[in-house]
Amino acid sequence: MIAEIRAFDPGFEVVVVDDGSVDRTAEVAAAHGARVLRLPFNLGIGGSVQTAFRFALENGFQLAVRLDGDGQHDAVHLEALLEPVLAGEADVAVGSRFLGEAGYHQATHRQIGNRILAGAASLVARQHVTDPSSGFQALNANAIELFANDYPHEFPEVEATVLVAKHRLRRVEVPAAMRERQAGTSSHGILKSTYFLAKVLLALFVALFRREPPLRGDQ
Repeated sequence: MIAEIRAFDPGFEVVVVDDGSVDRTAEVAAAHGARVLRLPFNLGIGGSVQTAFRFALENGFQLAVRLDGDGQHDAVHLEALLEPVLAGEADVAVGSRFLGEAGYHQATHRQIGNRILAGAASLVARQHVTDPSSGFQALNANAIELFANDYPHEFPEVEATVLVAKHRLRRVEVPAAMRERQAGTSSHGILKSTYFLAKVLLALFVALFRREPPLRGDQ
């Protein structure tokens, strides 16, 4: 992943959050020139992503790109992802697996779950959302500040879609193909996926009534 990012733009500062891993994540990332933020224990996806945004905010970054660490995001799509943010047309650009001609192949129960989540997120955010769980994102300084100060930990990407809407930041989606799983199996079967879906829908409902801390630009 680091090599692919460097190939796209060698000037990028690559930051890897090591979320309390017990393997050689930190060592390998550092050997490839990445700055490594090591967490003393596992915080989960929400905590580790917020750590990265805190780093970006505290170091004055005006632009950040997030890629999940599983290698499914292809850096070849970074140009399309960055374009609306650099043009000042969006605060957050999200790479959607479900836009474009090819689309993304999922098991049937996952397709149904994603459509339900996308529909619920669209209603709450009052805009069309096709991929509410995408972790492939480009963000400007306003979005960096928002997520550095308040990032959901339970169901981060879906709840973050609501958070962006409530702060009236501009969110757009661009087509971004995702690589298929190369090995292993998903931990979410039909029963777990159904349970997860119910919990996320409840979290979306609760998020509607949360009082959000204002950004500096809101004050």
